[in-house]
Amino acid sequence: MTVQFDINQIRQQFPALNQDCNGQPLVYLDSAATTQKPKIVIETIQQYYSGHNANVHRGSHALTAAATTQFEQARETVQRFINAKHNKEIIWTRGATEALNLIAQTYARQNLKPGDEILVSELEHHANIVPWQIVAEQTGAKVVKIPMNPDCTLDMDAFHQSLNKQTKIVAVAHITNVTGTRNPIEKIIADAHQYGAVAVIDGAQAVAHEKVDVQALDADFYVFSGHKIFAPAGIGVLYGKYDLLDAMPPWHGGGKMVEKVSFEGTTFSAVPGKFEAGTPNVAGSLALAAAIDWLTALDQQASEAHIHKLRQQALNGIKDIEDLRIVGLQPDASLFSFVVDGVHHQDIATLLDQQGIALRAGHHCAHPMLDALGLSGTLRVSLALYNTEQDVERFIAALHKACSLL
Repeated sequence: MTVQFDINQIRQQFPALNQDCNGQPLVYLDSAATTQKPKIVIETIQQYYSGHNANVHRGSHALTAAATTQFEQARETVQRFINAKHNKEIIWTRGATEALNLIAQTYARQNLKPGDEILVSELEHHANIVPWQIVAEQTGAKVVKIPMNPDCTLDMDAFHQSLNKQTKIVAVAHITNVTGTRNPIEKIIADAHQYGAVAVIDGAQAVAHEKVDVQALDADFYVFSGHKIFAPAGIGVLYGKYDLLDAMPPWHGGGKMVEKVSFEGTTFSAVPGKFEAGTPNVAGSLALAAAIDWLTALDQQASEAHIHKLRQQALNGIKDIEDLRIVGLQPDASLFSFVVDGVHHQDIATLLDQQGIALRAGHHCAHPMLDALGLSGTLRVSLALYNTEQDVERFIAALHKACSLL
């Protein structure tokens, strides 16, 4: 059943928002970095450790049996959330970063050879660049940049020109973290497949704002982090098509990912177990499932409309500030980045922080994109469904005051 969107009720579910910062009520505008957590997520973690704490897929006592059942039910929740064909296609990781490294060090390292090419967009977070550079050095493959247009959208003409028979992997973000650019991943995946390449999609910024159907997308791999979607840090998801996962070697070795170990040789567990060595983040998995259930019960269309209305309110309120420039403004995004010419972004962020405004300043772990723009950093306002018109009014007033002092 869909729950009607009520900002007052939603706001009450996030205890971390009800605090002061530098003597001022907190205005949290950094949700693209990490979201705050609703009570149901916090309670899920507390309930697990206070009453259900046990390891999973080990032992025969009642606690471990109950924990294992909940752990696998959480996997099924993620499966339904992104419409994977099978729950075995859901691999638990520490986050999107670990998931991308896993793909690079298993699928890519096993399949790439000298002369092969990995296409990576210029708009990527470092997590979707560095793992490919590492595996390219290990295998003799080559990372090829897909450049962006001046408006911070992907240059699709350049992408098509770069595709060739040497292209083995195409790695792009679903939605980018600096400007909120929504890449045309449907077209990118289909075009990659035309050349026999595998498509890897970083969905860290997308899953909280857009319904994802990995089967409809035909994505080969899709990754996201729990902490971007109201769940804790330290839990994430790697989705992969079963045939790809089944053919991939393990990455980490240890308990749980084996069938039999001897000094003569080791046999590994089937998917997904062979990729989940050691004691997993059981509480994180359960909390991620709780966050997904909480989010999907809301009116998603109303939630996104609320966010877009707030973003427009913010843009209207700061447009007359002298020398302020919006960087790569995108339609229907949950965030925007800006600079004030002649003023360092960190100085503005410091003055905003003193007024209780929390936002991101810097390069956003996206050096290549900022380099292409000729910028050392930007300020980024990223909104979530728990933000209010009063939050935006506070931000607008604080930014005007900061700029008047600099």
